[in-house]
Amino acid sequence: MANSGSMISGMAERYAGSLFDLALEAKSVEKVEATLGEVEDLINANADLKRLIESPVFSADDQFRAIDAIARKAGIEGLVGNFLRVVARNRRLFAVPSMIAAYRRVAAAHRGEVAAEVTSAHELTAEQMRELNASLKEVAGKDVAIKLNVDPAILGGLIVKIGSRQIDTSLRTKLNSLKLALKEVG
Repeated sequence: MANSGSMISGMAERYAGSLFDLALEAKSVEKVEATLGEVEDLINANADLKRLIESPVFSADDQFRAIDAIARKAGIEGLVGNFLRVVARNRRLFAVPSMIAAYRRVAAAHRGEVAAEVTSAHELTAEQMRELNASLKEVAGKDVAIKLNVDPAILGGLIVKIGSRQIDTSLRTKLNSLKLALKEVG
């Protein structure tokens, strides 16, 4: 039996592919990508919105009305606003974060880039971003579109995800590995 993660991933890819096709036809790939970033920021900044999209308790009508109101209030219009309404109507809001990530991958591939998600303990300076971009370009062999997330909980270092590969040099992971090694010794 397929695991639910791969089912969500496949669904997210289909929805993202459809949105990308519409954006390409409307010559608004970058605008849609930027607006999806705003949606992602809204979800990450608002616990109630996150609960709305993740909880199966809300009916499709409740989710649709809420997403419609949120989209209007936030000025999310056009393709992305309509996309969110369709997703809500189809009871697929839980997969919106995966759909956004999938859209970024499709858009990056269209531009001849590879998408990378980087998590850092703090904001990176412009110089650090240039160095990171150059290093990732060398590893990936093509231009890299970086989506930076800040998570102070990793304490230091970086977590880099490119495609199915992940490189975790975070201080938190190193400390956890050391803690585990010390438990095995004692």
